[in-house]
Parts: sequence; structure tokens; C-alpha cells
Amino acid sequence: MVGNDWINSYLEAILDAGGAAGEISAASAAPGGSAAEKRRDKSSLMLRERGRFNPARYFVEEVISGFDETDLYKTWVRTSAMRSPQERNTRLENMSWRIWNLARKKKQIEGEEASRSSKKRLEREKARRDAAADLSEDLSDGEKGEHINESSIHAESTRGHMPRIGSTDAIDVWANQHKDKKLYIVLISIHGLIRGENMELGRDSDTGGQVKYVVELARALGETPGVYRVDLLTRQISAPDVDWSYGEPTEMLSPRNSENLGDDMGESSGAYIVRIPFGPREKYIPKEQLWPHIQEFVDGALVHIMQMSKVLGEQVGNGQPVWPVVIHGHYADAGDSAALLSGALNVPMVFTGHSLGRDKLEQLLKQGRQTRDEIDATYKIMRRIEAEELCLDASEIVITSTRQEIDKQWGLYNGFDVIMERKLRARIKRGVSCYGREMPRMIPIPPGMEFSHIVPHDVDLDSEEANEVGSDSPDPPVWADIMRFFSNPRKPMILALARPDPKKNITTLVKAFGEHHELRNLANLTLIMGNRDVIDEMSSTNGAVLTSVLKLIDKYDLYGQVAYPKHHKQSEVPDIYRLAARTK
Repeated sequence: MVGNDWINSYLEAILDAGGAAGEISAASAAPGGSAAEKRRDKSSLMLRERGRFNPARYFVEEVISGFDETDLYKTWVRTSAMRSPQERNTRLENMSWRIWNLARKKKQIEGEEASRSSKKRLEREKARRDAAADLSEDLSDGEKGEHINESSIHAESTRGHMPRIGSTDAIDVWANQHKDKKLYIVLISIHGLIRGENMELGRDSDTGGQVKYVVELARALGETPGVYRVDLLTRQISAPDVDWSYGEPTEMLSPRNSENLGDDMGESSGAYIVRIPFGPREKYIPKEQLWPHIQEFVDGALVHIMQMSKVLGEQVGNGQPVWPVVIHGHYADAGDSAALLSGALNVPMVFTGHSLGRDKLEQLLKQGRQTRDEIDATYKIMRRIEAEELCLDASEIVITSTRQEIDKQWGLYNGFDVIMERKLRARIKRGVSCYGREMPRMIPIPPGMEFSHIVPHDVDLDSEEANEVGSDSPDPPVWADIMRFFSNPRKPMILALARPDPKKNITTLVKAFGEHHELRNLANLTLIMGNRDVIDEMSSTNGAVLTSVLKLIDKYDLYGQVAYPKHHKQSEVPDIYRLAARTK
């Protein structure tokens, strides 16, 4: 130990401490006392002045703090119990060297950690400066929107970046430029009950707003000049518990506005729902159970697209197959299918998530009601996230509803980074190499409203004229279905229209209404929670929400103040809103 005088000094101090070691051992071994002793020993240097300084304790509990050295502590206990001075000195010397080595290792780790933190900070600052330099001028111009003439990029190119359509005027220009073309578009939405008329929205968690969205999108695309045919691919269902119409192989979507249809429409033109048989033939199953059957759907869809491309080629392609200009997947299951079809056919892919798995997983974990494994068993969430990552890799464009969905939800995924996506877009625009990196372009399109079923009324609903008009025409039947619940139907109405899904938060609305006595005296509450026959026959999730609503109505004695009719038609939704406006 020559040349290490400081170790010799500490060793001598330890040896001189003598029996104090036993006190240290007892204090350290006592349950709950170790933490208190350590807190008191934080001021060990001051204890020296009080005559209670213990060098051994300072060494064992202060010098090597932060390291879990159970064996070192055991050595200390054994050393303290030894009676032979020579053996004890040998063990103390060995332990002192180990302590010195741990102290040096601790300083080394702290230095490396500080170096890594500093390096990461410098890298982040450098990346931020590089991104700002690349995006400063070019990105600001790009964010304002490219020139409309970018839409003249050859639309029949089956691979490459799709032209951006940034405004209504640009859409009109694009339509005029492509009105002589015969484009074929494929949409995919495989779960839920999908049909063109009398949609059973709210029947279950799979038949909601997405069904309405994809059907109206297919119908609108079918009316767009330059689009010859649109196929909405979904699942064929021939189950006894659903309507026979869901088992029809093909259903044509009638156009809302025939003025946009050209004179050269052929026999295969227009928008169609095409139902592909896959999965259990005579059973309607939820979307979580469709994952094992995705490949079967892809096989059937591939056969249909190839056959239709040949048919369209004979009609409008001069004998050459007319391949889809784009394949648009909706939700993760359809996105997974679209990615496989896109790769097989070498056709650009567009994806709309509607809702995202990683965001849902985070929200469910925050609730604390289920573990990660239980969530995965219920929602197959990890398979869904895997499909969404695949969609990011395969898509040219991802359609979102808001900027928040881009920044906060898609930002959770490995395949997308907001800053990197903008940087790559700026480099592509400038013709600079991206070194093989690709990310889909995120385009937010806010949700819209379909007004074809809404008939405006010019009269004032509160005036005598309105009452006279109302007396001549009978009230819609859905009004009677709602008003029969109320003991005082003249009160204003609070209206909630949503399927009974936990994320719609209907139970919180009922609870807030029940606890607010003044609000209950001023208004009635109307809950349009989809369509149902028997609660026990509903899905477990929807049935649980509806049962909770009924229990809350009973708990707060809301009978005569809350309406919850069992059925309504899609065409009656405007009448329901009109009733709410009439009772204001």
C-alpha cells in the first residue's frame, strides 16, 4: 500500500474505530433504520466536531453511495465480528481497496454520463439548426402550397409521389385536366356492416362514422370528372343475424348529383361496393377477430382487381388493362391489406387511420383498468400497431383529420417523425438526395357534413307562422319516439348522438346532468345511442355502456327527464336536430 497514504490513513481510522463497527452493523441491519441512519450521516463531517464521527460508516455509506454492494456489506459485518486482529486487518485492507475502486468507478460513470448528455444536447441543437436551415425558405414556400400546375403530373404513373391538391380551386382545375381520363380507384374498409342506403350506424362499435365516411367518399369520387370506376372493397357477410343485403357480392352506389356524370359513362362505370368473402362464411365477427383472415381477403381482392382491370381495359383502355391509380386503406386492418395489394400491383397507396392504436393504448394504460397484456388480448392492439407501422412504410400519403393527429398521435410511431418528414419533403422539392429515407406526406382534411338529407326551413320556429305550418304537416315519427320519455316536453333539449362506446363519454354526460339540479330543472336530455333490440345481444363493450347509463338514470332518478329511444334511421337524423332546435 506504499504510495497510497490516504488509504493507510483511512485504514488506521477504521482499525482505531474498534467496537463502533458493531453499532454500524446493527444500525444497517435493522429494518427501516438504515434509511434514517443514512439521512443522519449526510452530515458526517459535522458529526466529527460532535465527537460522533465514524470513518468506517462514512466510507461504507457515503463514499460508495449509489452502488449496490451487498457482498461488501457482508464482508464488513464479518470483519467487525472477528476477534483475530491480523485476519481483521487483512480483510479491512482488502475492503479498502475495493472501496477505492468503487469510488473511482463512480466518478468515471458520472463523467461518462455527463459527456453523453452533453453530446446528445449538441446533436439535438445541430439537428435543429440543420432542419431550420433546410426548411427556412423552401419549406415556408411549400407550406403555402405548391402551384396548381403541379397537379398536371402524369396521373397514370403507378409509382412516385402523387400530386398535391391543396384547395377547392385546385381540385376544380385537377378535375378539368383529368375529365377525359378513365381512372380506376380502389377503397378498402373491411370491418363493420357496409351498404349504400339505410346504414345501421351505431348498431355496434364497428358500424359507426367510418362506414358513413367511406361510402360517401366512394360516391363522391364516382361523381368526379375523370374517374371512371370506384370500388369500395369490404367483407361479404351471409350471417343469419344480419340483413341479407350484406351478402350481395356487388352493390352500385347511386349518385347524389347526376349533373356531374358525363355522357360517355360505360356499363362498368360508377361507384360500387364489392364484397369479398373471407373469414367465417356465416358469422359476423368483430374487427379484432379479422386479423388472421387478412391474407385471405388480400387474395380475393387481388383476383377482383385483376379481373376488373382487364374488363376496364376492354372498355376504355384500348385492350390494355386499366390498373388502379391508387389504393386507399381505411383503418389499420384495411391499411394492412392495402399495403400488401400496393406492393403486389405496384400501385401507390393512401391511408386514413380514423383512430390509431398507439394513442388508444396510451389512453387505456392511463385509465389503469387493464394491464398491457389484457388490453392486447381484448383489442389485439399490438397487431394493430404493427399494421399501422406497415402503412407508414407503404403509403405515399396519409390523410388525417387534424394537425394534432399528426403531431401527437402519428408522432408516437417509429416510422414517422414530424421534423424529418418536413425536411425530406424540402429536400425532394429542391432535388437533393434523401439517402434512401422516405416518409408519407401527412395531409389534414377536416371532417365535413353531408347535407343532402337536410331540408332547410325558412320560418321562425318560435313564431305563430311556424305553428301554423306545423299544424298542416305531421310531425316526423321520431319526434314522438323521443317526446314520450319526457314529463315536461316543453323544456329545452340537450342532445347527444353517438354510439354507446366508452370513448364517447356518454356516462360522464349523464352523471353531470344528474348532479346538476338547476340544469335538470331547465332542460331535458336526449341520448341517441345507435340502434338496439336487446341489450344482452349487444357487444360486451356497448352493452356495458348502455347498462351504466340506465343505472345512472335510476341512481339520480332521471325518469321523465332523459330520453333514450331504441331505434332511429339515418334519414331521421336531421329531424332529430330540428327537434332539438325547436325546443330551444
